[in-house]
Amino acid sequence: MHILLKNVKILAPSSPFHGQQKDISIQNGVIHQIADHLEDSHATVISGDNLHVSAGWMDIFSHFCDPGQEHKEDLLSGIQAAAKGGYTTVMVVPNTQPALHTKPQIEYVISKSRHSLVNVLPIGAATKNLEGAGIAEMYEMHEAGAVAFSDGWKPIQSPGLLLKALQYIKAFNGTLIQLPDDTSISAHGLMNEGIYSTRLGMPGKPALAEELIIQRDLELAKYTDSRLHITGISTRKSVELIARAKADGIKVTCSVAPYHLSLTDASLMDYDSNFKVNPPLRTADDVKALQDAVKDGIIDCFATHHLPQDWDAKVLEFEYAKNGMIGLESTFGVLRKHLPEVPLEQLLTMLTDKPRQIFGITLPAIQEGAVANMTIFNPDQEWTFTEADIASRSKNSAYIGAALKGKPVAIVNNGQVTSK
Repeated sequence: MHILLKNVKILAPSSPFHGQQKDISIQNGVIHQIADHLEDSHATVISGDNLHVSAGWMDIFSHFCDPGQEHKEDLLSGIQAAAKGGYTTVMVVPNTQPALHTKPQIEYVISKSRHSLVNVLPIGAATKNLEGAGIAEMYEMHEAGAVAFSDGWKPIQSPGLLLKALQYIKAFNGTLIQLPDDTSISAHGLMNEGIYSTRLGMPGKPALAEELIIQRDLELAKYTDSRLHITGISTRKSVELIARAKADGIKVTCSVAPYHLSLTDASLMDYDSNFKVNPPLRTADDVKALQDAVKDGIIDCFATHHLPQDWDAKVLEFEYAKNGMIGLESTFGVLRKHLPEVPLEQLLTMLTDKPRQIFGITLPAIQEGAVANMTIFNPDQEWTFTEADIASRSKNSAYIGAALKGKPVAIVNNGQVTSK
């Protein structure tokens, strides 16, 4: 297949063409030529105003619900949602039915998504069947292709078990991902504990539930000298704890979900369950602290926390609604809109280089002879996010109707292209 990108600005610091406006010819999945004014009568042409190209974007924490809950999302619809959002690589959490906790389950995800438009990389469960009671066969899953280990939406509560998991993964220099939530403190909370939870008469989840787990896990990472990634941080103190740990040489990295950078607990005043997430939306002060942490480089990368929920799981009393929102399709527009002070190149580094560095994935090159894995986008396009922009099977987004800035236009990967 021939693909021709016309008059695109290349933003890839490792490329010899970084910062230049060029045409890019791709043939059979390989970058054939980068030059001015290329023509190819057999090519699929991508052109438009203010088009930029970077290495393909990568997400590190998405739920594709396959196997077991394909009515919410499956691998195919998840891949379409990722492509629509500009992602060429997505790491998927193990919270499926059955869980991704053995070698055959990892092989299922890899074989079912092989050679697809988006690279789907499975995260193996850290504990057997995500039950938090015994360590899963992580080495076997690593050999089968699991790129990291986590209990996903069910963070490990036992310090002894987490200690064992962190020691176990050192055998292959693995990384363990934790979502910070002490469920013994936050079990009955429906939103952030604060002024708005009091006004709404809803039980709150205190920031302490997040910060205690982070403090504990940092101590365990220090003790084991193992690699820990904390995803979904949402409070000012969480940022401070991680910044201090990094300064002390602990092998910790972290990521933030776009909704924690752009929405506050005030959004729940209408009891809209699309704003019900975990960790919950926090205060305006927390949002400011997270935005500053992105700017200052304390936060390493973004994680969409794409969590599809079907209509029945969201359209009911707030108390019974499930947590989570989809995020792949809206992330770039949210980041550009709500982080205006962060330079575009820094955002792109957090979408391309940083996640791959953390999880040991090779960064795609933009140079002649390299395999094409790239995202084409307009960084300044202002647009309104609607249901038509959603490729996911589920529509549980808090951003429907929101004005965003910056839009993915297409991705090229594995010899395929999608444009929208």
